[in-house]
Amino acid sequence: MRNSPLKGLIRKGNSQGLNPQALKDKRRRDVAKASEQDRIDKRGENHKLGQRSDSDIHHKPDGTTVRISTKNNRNVWKHGERT
Repeated sequence: MRNSPLKGLIRKGNSQGLNPQALKDKRRRDVAKASEQDRIDKRGENHKLGQRSDSDIHHKPDGTTVRISTKNNRNVWKHGERT
């Protein structure tokens, strides 16, 4: 947003331009969602699989994951994830 007229209004940590109360509410909702058991389980699964610089973890439609090359995983046209 280099030339945006809102540039002076947006403060650090508030890239969406929310008013202070809305930002506080959003942060509360985000923390609540991240604290749900299914999100905790997903984070734990990703930590167990580990992150590597040579590959990504691809999430398949059936909910399983597979480690594939970064180039292949980010090719959204090949996987039919873009229309």
